[in-house]
Amino acid sequence: MGETALRKPVLNSALAASACTAYNNCMQYTIRNVPDYLDEALRVSARREGKSLNEVALAALVRGAGLAERKRIKRDLSDIVGTWQEDPAFESAIADQQKIDEAMWQ
Repeated sequence: MGETALRKPVLNSALAASACTAYNNCMQYTIRNVPDYLDEALRVSARREGKSLNEVALAALVRGAGLAERKRIKRDLSDIVGTWQEDPAFESAIADQQKIDEAMWQ
């Protein structure tokens, strides 16, 4: 049996584990038999609020489950804007990284 054949189960296992994690982190539901009156109410709310049907449906599920909506924590970095300080040692290190070694490109 070749080396590639021996590695294949390991790769498949790693891929399956990664796919499972991705699936669970982005859980997708399919809801069937939504009554017409509920569909219409959700769609009207979505149009009125300028949101997607998905956003409005999720908010309704949160309220219906008796959970408080949690605001996403957003990081806009405004607390660090304008704090950059010139550092000659840093600039020198960056300049060294920009040099091209001509011998390597022959």
